[in-house]
Amino acid sequence: MSDRDAELLRALHDEHAEALFAHSLRLVNGDRQRAEDLVQETLLRAWRHPEALDPQRGSVRAWLFTTARNLAIDAWRRRNTRVGEVITDDLPEPPQLLDEADRAVEAWMVAEALARLSPTHREVLVECFYQGRSVAEAAARLGVPPGTVKSRTHYALRSLRLVLAEMGVTQ
Repeated sequence: MSDRDAELLRALHDEHAEALFAHSLRLVNGDRQRAEDLVQETLLRAWRHPEALDPQRGSVRAWLFTTARNLAIDAWRRRNTRVGEVITDDLPEPPQLLDEADRAVEAWMVAEALARLSPTHREVLVECFYQGRSVAEAAARLGVPPGTVKSRTHYALRSLRLVLAEMGVTQ
């Protein structure tokens, strides 16, 4: 920043800062810190755009007040588009950790439910989920078209959900 720029900014501040602060204070509903930030940002914009301060273009104070108003509106819009913070005194529930016994019971229940499915439904689920094969790979291994693998998978999962529900397993 040159000495001339610093002098211009100082003169702008001395002449308009008090009125600009009062105006900004009204724009931000009395929040002094936000009003100070608004004044600072407005004067920074004036320094970056010295052509706007030309008296031939109109009142400098009007430009400053309009800029402050626009900045306040922009800040308000930004705050309202963000998801608000939830403040609470309650700690969130810790995640439930499954121990080895729970995992063993869960694996046993799924194996039991799979055994109750038809052989075609069971083999498509084993190929796609347990073996990790794609639809095309499962189709090649089972000797059926890919569309058949997709429809069998859909109906197999539906049947598996029903069997698990009959066994008392909830989601």
